[in-house]
Amino acid sequence: MPEIEPFTIDVPDAGIADLRARLERTRLPERETVRGPSQGLELERMRALLDAWRQHDWRERERQWNAIPQYRARVGGLRIAFWHVRSPEAGAVPLVLTHGWPGSVLEFEEVLGPLTDPVAHGGSADDAFHVVVPSLPGFGFSDRPAEPGWHPGRTARAWAELMSALGYQRFGAHGGDWGAFVSTELARLVPERVLGLHLTTPLASPLPEDRASPTEAEQRLLDRRDRHLADGYGFGLLMGTRPQTLGYALLDSPSGLAAWLGEKFAAYSDVRPEAGGGLTPRQQVDGIALYWLTGTAASSARWYWEAMRWVPRSAEEENARPVTVPTACSLFPAEPWPTARRWAERRYRDLRSWRELDRGGHFPGLEQPDLLVSELRKAFRPLRGPEVRKSVSP
Repeated sequence: MPEIEPFTIDVPDAGIADLRARLERTRLPERETVRGPSQGLELERMRALLDAWRQHDWRERERQWNAIPQYRARVGGLRIAFWHVRSPEAGAVPLVLTHGWPGSVLEFEEVLGPLTDPVAHGGSADDAFHVVVPSLPGFGFSDRPAEPGWHPGRTARAWAELMSALGYQRFGAHGGDWGAFVSTELARLVPERVLGLHLTTPLASPLPEDRASPTEAEQRLLDRRDRHLADGYGFGLLMGTRPQTLGYALLDSPSGLAAWLGEKFAAYSDVRPEAGGGLTPRQQVDGIALYWLTGTAASSARWYWEAMRWVPRSAEEENARPVTVPTACSLFPAEPWPTARRWAERRYRDLRSWRELDRGGHFPGLEQPDLLVSELRKAFRPLRGPEVRKSVSP
């Protein structure tokens, strides 16, 4: 059984001093030649992001994060860093939350309290969870793989091992972005242990016949997916093919890292004023600083290299890897990978809930934490009961 050790964040002073010096020496290009983000992160947005980073108080955030119970355990051959917040409610259901890129465990910081202690946040004790939030291999304070093979499938097996080490034989799983791949694979590998699956990025693609005869709503989804692949996914192709080359630049330049991550924070969030305006500068800088001070820009980019060689290559291959556990999906309007329910039902064979929301994007835990909490509660509420409570108790 893996040994679980408490973990405290303590970045050396020299690393913070070096970061500040580099930020002061930033050299920026001239303004883009067109208005809008079609050439990437605009100079005005970049200046604002760097100003926010110069004012960022890492030590204060470090103190706040160290107040969250965090640990490391060696599973699958790597030390994985994770938050583990137990609920005060005896009947709480274990739930593992998995992030993606350019995110981190920080995506779930604001939902920890409401999920684990719903009574203290105006909810019902019947909706309580014990929450586990691991950092993907090569991200944050998890170890960086020194060998190939750490793809979503291997990570899912490590998550199953971690949940066993924590005493959770049955649990729920949630994920978006790459976290959806890990969570989906977890449900496939150990369906007898996964009580239910909740996704914000369902992993189901259109078949050729879907493109031949879509509904009007499906055609709009197809247009968005195709537009994103053609004009918004160049970063994924680069990280999926030459992550090491990119890593040299991102590890050496904080402004380069800020632009690389910040462009997607802006492009993938719901920036409409009526929806909250997307991620705040502080939220973005928290995540960017975490990547910088842990030196994980290259190792997290290599995740794409691994995952792109592992993922199904077509809708037919996806559907050949079906998921049989109860599944609920919450679709946020600014999600860059939209999916139709008809496509998802072919792969997720027990699709219980499909909810299309009016605000939020790719990072709901940061953009709309209250809404994500509500969606998770609704997803798992029908799956609770005396038998389930007994089976999930550690």
